[in-house]
Amino acid sequence: MNNQVVNINPEVIEPVVNNKRVKKAIGFEGFIALFLFLGFFTYLGSVMGTANMLQTMMNTAFDLLINTVFYIMAISVLAGAVAAILTEFGIVALINKCLSLLMKPLYNLPGAAALGMVTTYLSDNPAILTLASDKGFKKYFKKFQLPALTNMGTAFGMGLVVTTTMAIKVSSTGESMATAALVGNIGAVVGSIVSVRIMMIFTKKRFGTEEMAVESNGDDLDVMKFREVREGSVSSRLLEAMLDGGKAGVELGMGIIPGVLIICTVVMMLTYGVPDGGYTGAAFEGVRLLPAIGEIGIFKTIFGWLFGFTSGEALAFPITALGAVGAALGLVDPLLKSGTIGGNEIAVFTAMGMCWSGYLSTHVAMMDGLGCRDLTGKAILSHTVGGLCAGISAHWIYVLITSLF
Repeated sequence: MNNQVVNINPEVIEPVVNNKRVKKAIGFEGFIALFLFLGFFTYLGSVMGTANMLQTMMNTAFDLLINTVFYIMAISVLAGAVAAILTEFGIVALINKCLSLLMKPLYNLPGAAALGMVTTYLSDNPAILTLASDKGFKKYFKKFQLPALTNMGTAFGMGLVVTTTMAIKVSSTGESMATAALVGNIGAVVGSIVSVRIMMIFTKKRFGTEEMAVESNGDDLDVMKFREVREGSVSSRLLEAMLDGGKAGVELGMGIIPGVLIICTVVMMLTYGVPDGGYTGAAFEGVRLLPAIGEIGIFKTIFGWLFGFTSGEALAFPITALGAVGAALGLVDPLLKSGTIGGNEIAVFTAMGMCWSGYLSTHVAMMDGLGCRDLTGKAILSHTVGGLCAGISAHWIYVLITSLF
């Protein structure tokens, strides 16, 4: 007897079987995917040679794992420990209190939203969901404000890791990137404001502006007045916070491995070209497709004016950051060593890396977690515009600062 429950979900085209979205085993989608898969590798193989293409893929992925992933993981462990200490001893609460004064005029959000900003900056995008599921946190929000937390949280996701990674870089000419990284943070703030404000245009139409997200019963913990701490003495709390934060950093570092190895390898092969003497199958060889697109007259002019890019290779970072900012960070060192990018690009990369921070791979799940799946497209559209504004503002702020000082 067939006990499968089949129904049609009005929000999607596919049928639902036992609460799982399904498609026909063989359909048009399969043929398109096969065509694109074969077309991509046929193109790479025809330019590089099949053996060289496969060897370059493996060597590039291995180099990224050893020299990039573990480096980012080390930074994440240290940053995680610092973040946990700041949280445990109330420094985050102090920062949150100061930022709360700016939330209403800048974002049209209650002061509690600053806690989400700080939390995601110290960790990653989905951290906002932990707060948003807390009744004591949600009670400060109106219904139209709650979905915008996805955009605000994503704009600051992995902010500490991205900023730290960028700030310690040094260009091929010996220039420190610390100032550029700080300018990038300002750009990310601009992008977050744009993203949240655009998103609220859609949420106001959907929910109105008066209904509260949840009614308070008076028994909820006031997250703006109280914070949870660990048991034990000051020294034991310090040690436990450092170890817990470092452990979270390890998990974050492990989590970025697939994105770095898969996305970054593909992007690098589309970014770098043939070395002197021809293809050898070594790491960081490719077909130089992205720079060729970026150097087309109209695109070069547009990207040069908006972001200050002087090379089409710089496009690789924002493109990669769409899916995974951890992977995008793996592109920075080779571009710096080759002299392709400088302080301006680092400022733009920091802004767009923070603001976008892989939103294409997290927005769907985050909006679903907030119970607003039908607004996912609006959130992605808003954040796309916000990320572009982050990069543009970072470029022009950097130009202003360097011209003054």
